[in-house]
Amino acid sequence: MHYTSIYQSPVGEMLLAADEVGVVGLWFKNEKYYAYCLDKENEPRETHIIKKLKRWLDIYFEGREPDFTPPLHMIGTQFQLEVWNILREIPYGKTTTYNEIAKKIAKNRGIERMSAQAVGTAVGKNSINLIVPCHRVVGTNNSLAGYAGGIDKKITFLKLEGAYKDEYFVPKHSTAP
Repeated sequence: MHYTSIYQSPVGEMLLAADEVGVVGLWFKNEKYYAYCLDKENEPRETHIIKKLKRWLDIYFEGREPDFTPPLHMIGTQFQLEVWNILREIPYGKTTTYNEIAKKIAKNRGIERMSAQAVGTAVGKNSINLIVPCHRVVGTNNSLAGYAGGIDKKITFLKLEGAYKDEYFVPKHSTAP
């Protein structure tokens, strides 16, 4: 059973979801994959996990790095989980590229190369925004493509964390909404 709650963030309303194990989703209203892994039968309830999540979000939106992580329950394919675990390693205030993640996966698997595009697809399906920091991934050429919550939010989060660089740009044909 998934339990849900609404959180009013400075950048818009968010739907929060958790089960008995941990957080399963944080989605911005109207984002590309809004609530895509949410159980059809869910119940609005302020569980202890959702309360921890809201505390984490309050600290984050105050412009501080939270010193704890609420329990997470990432639900996805083996490849998605591999990518999302790498996302969790990106430090607050830092960025990496889709290509660097692809290289790390190739090395971990003992293969010559991994597709950065496949990594981008997995990053886009991350349902635990901010805590699993997909906003910290940029293109090798410094493009800010591919954030399901919207490029404006990605820029806001990078600036909030002090990770935004003047050389970042939004491509003309962005994959983000």
